[in-house]
Amino acid sequence: MVPVPLGVPGFFINFKLSMPLFRLRYLYVLLPFILLITVQSAFAQQSPVPAPITKQTEQEKKLADLQQFNNRFGKNDTIWSMVIVYEGDTIPAKTYAAVDIYGAMTRAMRKRNEAMTRLRNAVYVTYPYARKAGIILNDMNAQLAKMNSESQRKDYIKSMEKDLRKEFTDPMERLSVYQGKVLMKLINRQTGNNCYDIIKEYRGGFSARVWQTVAFFFGSSLKQSYDAQGEDHDVEVIVQEVERMYRG
Repeated sequence: MVPVPLGVPGFFINFKLSMPLFRLRYLYVLLPFILLITVQSAFAQQSPVPAPITKQTEQEKKLADLQQFNNRFGKNDTIWSMVIVYEGDTIPAKTYAAVDIYGAMTRAMRKRNEAMTRLRNAVYVTYPYARKAGIILNDMNAQLAKMNSESQRKDYIKSMEKDLRKEFTDPMERLSVYQGKVLMKLINRQTGNNCYDIIKEYRGGFSARVWQTVAFFFGSSLKQSYDAQGEDHDVEVIVQEVERMYRG
């Protein structure tokens, strides 16, 4: 085939005839890109625009999580309960109200209860006398310390003894021997001295020995000590109970 020169009209004829074929090939190449752009545009129109992300506080996040958890069940479908985790197991935990359980007392318990009731009654009866006796004796010691004359001291003691007899004779006569023992312990507690030393101080050694003999025949002693942390602990507990009543 003889090539056609560029200036020859036949070139334009061949070029014009080949243009439809060139356009068809060009369309085959661009068609996939056109379809891809069309599909992306369609999906872009259908998908909603994401909402702007806002910063959520810790409290709001907890409330949202709790609300999401509560929405899983109806209000009558959930029973809240405390739990404990023991060795990997989750166990329901409940706190019940205190329950007092009473049973029949044994013979030893009954004796103990009777002894405490008797002691409490004796302390309640005798504590006012012991308290007043402590106040009077402390006042007497303060007054005697100011006196230099022995005769003046004896006259003062006799006058106080007379007044004390008027005030305490009748109540003291109504006390039982057991209550008298408790009273002597309480006087020791209030004054720091046993009854033997007190009588010896104010009335002399002979009177103290006479009254000690009388107490001995009644199964008691004027020289009773007071041990709040030892054998007299129960007495001390009851006395503190009574003193709270005096303080109001």
